[in-house]
Formats: sequence, C-alpha cells, structure tokens
Amino acid sequence: MGKTYKESGVDIDAGENLVRRIKGFVKDTFSTSVLTDVGLFGAFFEPDFSRYQNPVLVSSVDGVGTKLKIAFMMNKHDTVGQDLVNHCVNDILVCGAKPLFFMDYYATGKLDNDIAEKVIYGLAKACKENGCSLIGGETAEMPGIYQGSEYDIAGTIVGVVDKSKIIKGDNIKVGNVLIGLPSTGLHTNGYSLARSVFFPQYKPDCYFEELKNTIGEELLKIHKSYLKSFEKIENKIEIRGMSHITGGGIIGNTMRIIPEGLSIKIDWNSWERLPIFSLIQKIGDVPEEDMRRTFNLGIGLIIIVDKNDVDLTLSLLKEESAIVIGEVIKA
Repeated sequence: MGKTYKESGVDIDAGENLVRRIKGFVKDTFSTSVLTDVGLFGAFFEPDFSRYQNPVLVSSVDGVGTKLKIAFMMNKHDTVGQDLVNHCVNDILVCGAKPLFFMDYYATGKLDNDIAEKVIYGLAKACKENGCSLIGGETAEMPGIYQGSEYDIAGTIVGVVDKSKIIKGDNIKVGNVLIGLPSTGLHTNGYSLARSVFFPQYKPDCYFEELKNTIGEELLKIHKSYLKSFEKIENKIEIRGMSHITGGGIIGNTMRIIPEGLSIKIDWNSWERLPIFSLIQKIGDVPEEDMRRTFNLGIGLIIIVDKNDVDLTLSLLKEESAIVIGEVIKA
C-alpha cells in the first residue's frame, strides 16, 4: 500500500477535531457584526459605522517571537495568545483606532490539540477583553518545518478610526511632553537576548528573590493592552501622538512619529525599572545602550501631549501610574 497523508505527518482528523473543540469560546467573541460561523472558507464581518463620520480601517500583523520558547520550556500555552492580541491592539491603538476583528495563523510540526486549544483560548480571551471578534484563522501542520508539537503563531487585526481622529504625530511640537504608561515586563520583545542571558544557565523554575517569582513565570507575564487607558483620555485631551514600545525601545519607536527637525529627550531616571530588566543587565553584563535599544525598560506605551494637558492626563491615568518621562526638543 502507498503512504497516506497521515503517515507523512499531517492529520486532517486532528485539525477537524480542533475546530470542534475551540468553536464555543471563539463564537463567544463574536459581535453582532459577525455573519458567519466558525470553519467556513471566509469570514464575513458587517461593521456598524453609524457612529463615524468618515471611518478609516487600520490594520496590523505581528507575532510573539521567541517568547514562545519560554512557553515551550514551561509547557504553558494559555497566555501567548493574549500576548499576540494585546500587542496587535496596541499597534493600531496608537493610531487612534479601536479593534473590530482579529484573525490568527497557527503553524506546527505535529498538531497537539491540547496545546492548540490553550493557545486559541488565550486569543479568544484577549479578543473578548478588547471587544474584538476572533472571526477566523488557519491551522497548518508542517512536519519538517517545525519540530514536533512546537508551533508559531501570528495574527492580523483590523480596527477603525474616524479620519478626523487619526493619530500620526503631525501636530507634535517642541515642548510637548511624553507621558509613559508602565509595562508588565518584557511584553513580546527582547526575548532572544533574555534567553541567552538566563538559559541554559538557569532552569525556568529557578526562583529569584529580586523578582519574587520564578524566571519562567516572570518572562511569561502577559503583554498589556492599553485600550482601556486610551478610552479614559480620548475626547478629553488632545493626544499629539502615541507610541507602542516594542522592538527598538523607547527612542526607536517614539521617533517613528516625531516630525522631521524634532527629537525627544528622555529622563531615564524618572521611573524605576522593573526588577527583570536590572537582573538581565546584571547577569548578562548588557551595555546600557543595548538595554535601551532592546527593551521597553518598564514603559509600554507613550502618550505625547501639550504641556498644558499634562496634569489632566496624569489625573485621568492615575490608576495606571502614568508618569512624565521626557519632552519633545529641536533635533
């Protein structure tokens, strides 16, 4: 007899079973705009733009990177989906957009439904928290590309903003103030460096007194969504610009929205770095310049406002522990 598809490493039945297992909690993210069930060839979304004068769609795509390696080491897979959704939400949020729907891509060497279900549950949980519908995705078994049940995930988000409320940094001027919102940790960037510092020197269950936590649990802390923080200040202050602090650090990401001829001055001593960053720098003997270019260093989102709006912004974001971290200057 000839070889079957299953014997070559692709189990169609397992994929169909996964769809059945995830269907309930995925449908729980659906808004009234979702017109199709789970598992069709395409997903239909009928947006309600009645609240918008001139709606503009905003999209972004991203992955989780080598943070997945920590999930594999810990055999903990229910948080990385939340990382992915929240990261994507923040990427369109800094443009002024709110999420409408999300789609994911899950690729693995051999489909393990227990693992895949946990990952997709995390996606659904974050989608629901962000008011975003998880309307579709792709699960691919690719033996020879990925080893065993290890996987990679990526996601695409689509949101909407009124054209008059798009935030691109056009109105940023000298003297504007940078307000930082704390991160929960590394979020989803800098893990290649962090892993090279800690592993294999330490085991993921190694407890560090500085962290009051194991290194594995610390590195798996969920990437925070700033959507609710944004909703506290929108329409109450003029937001000149926002930056999501991902790969490239505070300077690299914020300069993406700073107009030509201007720059930013950061007071690196204005906030206390989270212990995880100090530990990485100490154990790895990482140069300060590399720390600043690689990590968020405890600041996950930056909001740029006029100096006259600083007090109100800090007051509205008091629960978020917002802090002034710098200003816009001439280049």
